[in-house]
Amino acid sequence: MRELFAIFGNPVHHSKSPLMHNLAFQKLGYPGCYTRRLLEDGSKLRETFLNLELKGANITVPHKEAAMLAADEVEPFAAEVRAVNTLVLKNGKLYGYNTDAPGFYRALTRLGDVKTALIIGAGGTARALSLYLRSRGIDVEVVNRSAGRLEWFKQEGFVCHTWDGFHAEAKDAVINNTSAGLEDESLPMPKELLDKALSNAKCAVDVIYGKKTPFLKEAEKLNLPTFDGSEMLLQQGIIAFDYFTDHRYDLDEIETAMRPFLQL
Repeated sequence: MRELFAIFGNPVHHSKSPLMHNLAFQKLGYPGCYTRRLLEDGSKLRETFLNLELKGANITVPHKEAAMLAADEVEPFAAEVRAVNTLVLKNGKLYGYNTDAPGFYRALTRLGDVKTALIIGAGGTARALSLYLRSRGIDVEVVNRSAGRLEWFKQEGFVCHTWDGFHAEAKDAVINNTSAGLEDESLPMPKELLDKALSNAKCAVDVIYGKKTPFLKEAEKLNLPTFDGSEMLLQQGIIAFDYFTDHRYDLDEIETAMRPFLQL
């Protein structure tokens, strides 16, 4: 009997998660089937999950906080950032995890030894990444156009700057966590500042996927190793799949099965 999995979101029609997970189910011979589910009301997440008799689910915007509230047990990191993107049913209880940040870290380690990072942008994903990277011993600095969103980072003890107070120092990784370049050809920060930051970096990462952003083009001019949001999507999916299948496979085995989806 096949186990059923889904991704919840609004919108969700664009999600590549079904392709990614179904490919891995097929290649590894696991009896699973993964689909999409549009969910407009996040408060109905738990009810919908149970009514569909799911074994597990991924949750995308705007329901990651609702997913935390829907879970019976939440891992400490997901509780800290108030964002659950993976739910698994075990022994009648819903367990909540955040695989976004661990997936990002798994991808980042492929680019070399990263000890310091500059995060551009101060949204929810930046919060999760900054906390997780710091927990792995990486010194994180955050820069954002406006000061308001930096208050949380200051309270958490991160070094923060707006454009006006920013002087680029050498960082191993420069990470664009803004939407700049998604719909246009804009850069995530003034070009003069970005050029200085990238010239001192060992690698560059953009969380946007689906196009080569101006940010990544600038990094490639300097021959920096890069990856975009598709690699982050893949790596978080690998860790979610590991939870879905109750750690039956090692992560590299899952990656071998799942990675070809990037070319489909």
